[in-house]
Amino acid sequence: AELPEKIRKSIETELAFIRTEKFAYYFLTVHDLVKFARDQKPPILCQGRGSAANSTVCFLLGVTSVDPLTNTLLFSRFISSDRKEPPDIDVDFEHERREEVMQYIYRRYGRHRAAIAGTIIHYRPRSAVREVGKALGLTEDITTRMVSTVWGSFGSGPDERRLVEAGFDPDNPEIARLKALSEQLIKFPRHLSQHVGGFILTENRLDETVPIHNGAMKDRNFIEWDKDDIDALGLMKVDVLALGMLTCIRKAYDMMREQGIGDYDLKVDIDSDDPNVYDMLCRGESLGVFQVESRAQMNMLPRMKPRSLYDLTIQVAIVRPGPIQGDMVHPYLRRRQGLEQVRYPSKELEEVLGKTLGVPLFQEQAMKLAIVAAEFTPPEANQLRRAMATFRNLGMIDAFRDKLVTGMVTRGYEEAFAARCFKQIEGFGSYGFPESHAIAFARLVWVSAWIKLHEPAIFAAALLNSQPMGFYAPAQIVRDARDHGVEVDPVDVNRSGWDNQVFVRADGQTALRLGLRQITGFRADWAEAIVAHRPYASLEELTRKAGLPPRAVRLLADADACRSLSRDRREALWDARRMPADALPLFAAADARELGEEADMALPNMALQEHVVADYQTLRLSLKAHPMALLRPVFQAEKILSCADLASVPAGKRVSVAGLVLVRQRPGNGKAIFITLEDETGVANIILWARTFEAQRRAVMSARLMQVHGEVQRSPEGIVHLLAH
Repeated sequence: AELPEKIRKSIETELAFIRTEKFAYYFLTVHDLVKFARDQKPPILCQGRGSAANSTVCFLLGVTSVDPLTNTLLFSRFISSDRKEPPDIDVDFEHERREEVMQYIYRRYGRHRAAIAGTIIHYRPRSAVREVGKALGLTEDITTRMVSTVWGSFGSGPDERRLVEAGFDPDNPEIARLKALSEQLIKFPRHLSQHVGGFILTENRLDETVPIHNGAMKDRNFIEWDKDDIDALGLMKVDVLALGMLTCIRKAYDMMREQGIGDYDLKVDIDSDDPNVYDMLCRGESLGVFQVESRAQMNMLPRMKPRSLYDLTIQVAIVRPGPIQGDMVHPYLRRRQGLEQVRYPSKELEEVLGKTLGVPLFQEQAMKLAIVAAEFTPPEANQLRRAMATFRNLGMIDAFRDKLVTGMVTRGYEEAFAARCFKQIEGFGSYGFPESHAIAFARLVWVSAWIKLHEPAIFAAALLNSQPMGFYAPAQIVRDARDHGVEVDPVDVNRSGWDNQVFVRADGQTALRLGLRQITGFRADWAEAIVAHRPYASLEELTRKAGLPPRAVRLLADADACRSLSRDRREALWDARRMPADALPLFAAADARELGEEADMALPNMALQEHVVADYQTLRLSLKAHPMALLRPVFQAEKILSCADLASVPAGKRVSVAGLVLVRQRPGNGKAIFITLEDETGVANIILWARTFEAQRRAVMSARLMQVHGEVQRSPEGIVHLLAH
């Protein structure tokens, strides 16, 4: 079919620019990496993202997935003539297989021409306190207690009030010296490390330009210069990034293929707008779904009610500090819900802001608004974009205020409207998403949600097999799977492999069996030996045939993985401790039992509480019971509600709720702290104002089990929060 005129012009413009700037080699290099990944058996899933998704050429090369036929791209957001630097294309690869791509780069271009960029690690409050304490000869328990008073990675160091709360005397000379020295050390360079994925490629020998170091990881080389140095010198950098969700999706596809469900890629059903997928998301059932699994996103989904891929694009971008601080979220939601009329001051702004109901949510929209409404040139709009860049140049955006407001007023816009536009754009200084980046991520939101809806057992298994990634621990992933009707079977030496696996039950339903990888400290080679020599009738036979060391046998017994051997946890632990470290040669040659029969020791049965504690110690989850269920009689006696009970309490009522602490978050400017509690009935969302947090800081930061008293709040969409007092 003939190309549309808009696309043809876009291609011609981009190719002309690429030819002028001599960037063809760069685009072809990135294409080469993507082609290598997709040519592997099995292919390595990958996808370009970031501002590069604004390029039609990148789409045609297969680097990005944002279709220029259905999306309006802004090439100047990606690269423009005023930026005297090479383009920057970010490509995500499966996080477990990215190393294959990295080693391909070394083979393809040579270690004398390719290396990873350096990055300078600076002292932060926690690391400064730990290392100064070590230098002063303080014990580790003292420095650990002191760093427990610091929230997050940024700040000014230990606060005197927090030190007193933790039991320290600020006037103690040793404590005062530690506090003073650690504050001086914050932001000071600590050591040189490797960039997360930025590769430097040169035409001539790199080792003649900058020293190359051998990394701590095998077969890794990196240079001394960091990203800012490389930008200043205009060196070519290719970002080879790792994304856990791509690994999860690939593992899910592998299991679907093994089960005969189908052979899929990242385009799975993407254009169908399956209403069932959106119904699931609108209910806030997004645990494990890419980018929308945080509690903030779960609470926003029922308010947004996404019904299309572009709605998911907005969903990805809107729960960010930039849109929140720029006062964009509430106006957009009111307009989306029909509570506020959408008005456009001009036709030209309707074309720019129409898809987001008159609210600028993306960097590209801010640039287009400046060009269209204030007559910025594309280079000036790009300077505005640079001022909006995440965590950088946060003071520079003020310089554009007069130009933007004056330019808009000159063209007939009201000054109040122009000032409001600037305030919204200013919010991007905290964290603004490029639209192209959000579109690329929205595709992965859709794919992961599609798998979760249609194959919940496979999705849960893939998530568990891809850990560590995401917000939630294995216990919450398994809990969510069971809530969605998935039968989960425990780890067992005669049935489990290394990975978590799915199997079809007699009734035709797909179930999940936990893998040996869930046992803390267990090794993959031990699991392979167990699988290779099955079945087993006793722990002694397992130990002998699989050649397991005593530690592996004890871990299996501790994890209650010997039920098929007619041994519960305590009996298996008894047998494991009887097992000799090595078989005697006579018994080994005869392939005979070495241990004699032993009379029944009549070991007392383990109580349920003991089993649950042991499960969490060894597996980080329990299929037997939730810890809170064991404490429920105590809480009921004190009239403390369960999380499920909280959902039926009328707004305004003061109640108490208790649960295990899953997540603590302090987003944006930190005026509120969000805490998620979990019990055997569900989860509860807690909001804690900063002043309340400061009064209860130590308990909030350290508690694993928390009881909260507060006032119930309920949104029109039925979202319930408990505002702590």
